Amino acid sequence: MSGLPLLFNSTGPVATPPATLQANLLALVAGLQPGYTANLPGSLIEDISSTDVGALMTVDQARVDAVNSVTPYAANPYVLAQLGTLFGVPQGQPANGSTFVVFTGSAGYVIPPGFLVSDGTNQYAIQDGGTIGGGGTSQSLFVIATNSGTFAIPAGSVTTVVTSVPSPYSLTVTNPLAGVPATAAETVESYQSRMLTAFQVAIQGTPAYLKTLLYAVPGVSQRLVSVRQVGTMWEVLCGGGDPYQVAGAIYQGVSQIGLLTGSATTIRNLVVSIYDAPDTYNVTYVNPPQQTVTVAVVWNTTLANFTAAAAVNQYIVGAVQAYINGITVGQPINLLLMTQQIQGAIAPVLDPINLTTLTYTVTINSLPVVPTAGTSIISSDPESYFYISPTGATSTQA
Repeated sequence: MSGLPLLFNSTGPVATPPATLQANLLALVAGLQPGYTANLPGSLIEDISSTDVGALMTVDQARVDAVNSVTPYAANPYVLAQLGTLFGVPQGQPANGSTFVVFTGSAGYVIPPGFLVSDGTNQYAIQDGGTIGGGGTSQSLFVIATNSGTFAIPAGSVTTVVTSVPSPYSLTVTNPLAGVPATAAETVESYQSRMLTAFQVAIQGTPAYLKTLLYAVPGVSQRLVSVRQVGTMWEVLCGGGDPYQVAGAIYQGVSQIGLLTGSATTIRNLVVSIYDAPDTYNVTYVNPPQQTVTVAVVWNTTLANFTAAAAVNQYIVGAVQAYINGITVGQPINLLLMTQQIQGAIAPVLDPINLTTLTYTVTINSLPVVPTAGTSIISSDPESYFYISPTGATSTQA
């Protein structure tokens, strides 16, 4: 059987035809016993070989079934548990007790997923990992008990660091709030569903995965996160958040830190040393600078004796502020999008069909700017982000 190839068609692995199994069986026997023949009808040899082919069909079908079971849809409980071990998704996580913990220690120390802590009786595994911030504490990290069973998790009970921490570093841990006790055991169906989701998650070393980790850092603004490709390198832009925790997220998200590059304007670069014991790594990323924008809008309408001009002005100012302050770092101002948002905002008091004029005067860092020729796009520094103050937008009727 080990010499038989596994056959596939468009639906997956299929059983080997009986004639092929018989031909391979007879060839193997003939190789050991020259002159062997099993094609004499009614003979004991033919009867034995036919019986053996039936046994091989059963074994071959079992082989096909085993391959087909390596999927969250059809895996038996044992294979499902092995897949969970391979993908780091242990069974029972949603049902086991859980809590949030905070570590105190050396700034920049990396706490990887799977790091173990304890309440003296039960152990808990860190789920997503984190980094000690500049103030000496980590963000709140979610932990799940490694064992099933229902037990209380009082506030301040998880205080033991189980995973070893090399000298000269030291960590302490506590759970500021009470945890959630375990519930009923997780069903196979629930585990299959979670495994299917795990198969679909963005993997380490992709921009999507890195952005997901950066979004999770407290204080990071999602619109200030970007991963730019510069040649064969990655330039990571990130605004907000503790620098050590941002650097820790980048370290966990990239396939290798040697792929990171900084800005050509070196004053924008942050180089942060983090400690993934026993080694120290320097992580470079770019803190995007702010560009101050002003927008003066002039509008008019076909309606005579229009009395809701003040309301229109208010809606326009709000729409402009929301649009400018929502642009992702490095992206341009698109006057067509801003027009669309303004039209939607004023619709309750002025149908856009009655607009006759909608013009813009825009400045960036106090300098007048106009769209690129032939477009409605106002581009600027690709490493910066736009900001408009509460008084930076004005609206008047022509």
